[in-house]
Amino acid sequence: MFRASARGPVAGLAVVATAALVLSGCSASKVLKSDGGSSSDASPVAKTFEGSISMNVRRGATGVKVDQHVKVKASGAQLQSVNLKGPGGTVPGTLATDSSHWKATGLLRPASKYVVTGVAVGDNGVRKQFKRSFRTQKLTLDQQTYPSFSPVAGATVGIAMPVIVRFDVPVTDKAGIQKHLEVTSQPAQAGSWHWISDNEVHWRPKKFWKAGTKVTVKADIGGVPAGNGIYGQLDRQETFTIGRAQVLKVDTRSDEMHVVRDGKTIRTIPVTTGKQPEYTTRSGIKVIVEKDRRHDMNSETIGIDPNSADGYNLKGVEYAMRLTYSGEFLHAAPWSVASQGHANVSHGCTGMSTANAGWLYNNSLIGDPVIYTGTNRQMTLTNGLGDWNESFAEYAKGSAL
Repeated sequence: MFRASARGPVAGLAVVATAALVLSGCSASKVLKSDGGSSSDASPVAKTFEGSISMNVRRGATGVKVDQHVKVKASGAQLQSVNLKGPGGTVPGTLATDSSHWKATGLLRPASKYVVTGVAVGDNGVRKQFKRSFRTQKLTLDQQTYPSFSPVAGATVGIAMPVIVRFDVPVTDKAGIQKHLEVTSQPAQAGSWHWISDNEVHWRPKKFWKAGTKVTVKADIGGVPAGNGIYGQLDRQETFTIGRAQVLKVDTRSDEMHVVRDGKTIRTIPVTTGKQPEYTTRSGIKVIVEKDRRHDMNSETIGIDPNSADGYNLKGVEYAMRLTYSGEFLHAAPWSVASQGHANVSHGCTGMSTANAGWLYNNSLIGDPVIYTGTNRQMTLTNGLGDWNESFAEYAKGSAL
């Protein structure tokens, strides 16, 4: 009698079960690897930024010099963008053509916080954002020089008016500061800077301004070294306008003034000028510096005792327009009307009737040129706005560049 093996049916079931397990394993979402890991569950290893970003200002630095040009450099990477921002907004800068480095072209303000942000991409393609901050040095007002302008913004002035920049703290690095001064005009006209002193620099065109010119002066000196530990305090910009073309021509021999506007004589005025040789009026090109409806005049200011025979102390002289710092004016002189057009009897000023002086005052601008001829005493560069008493070639030698 046949008897089945006790192991036969069990073994067969085991084979079937094993086959089913293998078949089901082929379509499973997980296959165990020989090391016990799961091949489909393993996330790819994230790449890290392998380059480096460096700056010439350390992170969190304080007391950074205001004339520091911030630089950012990438190694093993390229810079996509760099932004340097402070209290005055974004500081301009340039990115190298190969994107390896960035350099600020603008300077910094004192006692201010700056933040550098940017994006770089490593050679392995990984993108990285970066951020650094620092603070600049503190400066006292005595360590900063402020630029003031003349003419003032929006003014309309005569064709001989130079651009004047005055500094409240002396500038000894004139070339360094002048590189950051600029005069532009519409229409454009050639000209030059000329340093009058450590505290004052002028710019004049080669010839008198063209009527109607718009002039813009910039002093982008914030943070710029001015020498001896002094820095420019801030950046400034102003615009003014040149008015009609008017020239006053005074002949001390004929004692006449010709008012020429746009090439035509519109008025001839009898005048008296300085008594010669004691008080000879200077010949040359003068410029109206200021206008004063009434002006007190005392001979003590020109070295004459007001109580002497030649002295004077006049209150409220009408229609006074200053031409020199030493005291030459155009003004009303009703006391000398009999001499006007005939003789020179003044202490150096140009006198005329009250009616003529009033008309001239109302028809003149600060910056109008007044050209004197007929005496052997010459106008100088610094006695008033004497910028036109040197040839342009000579004047340009006063530039620091």
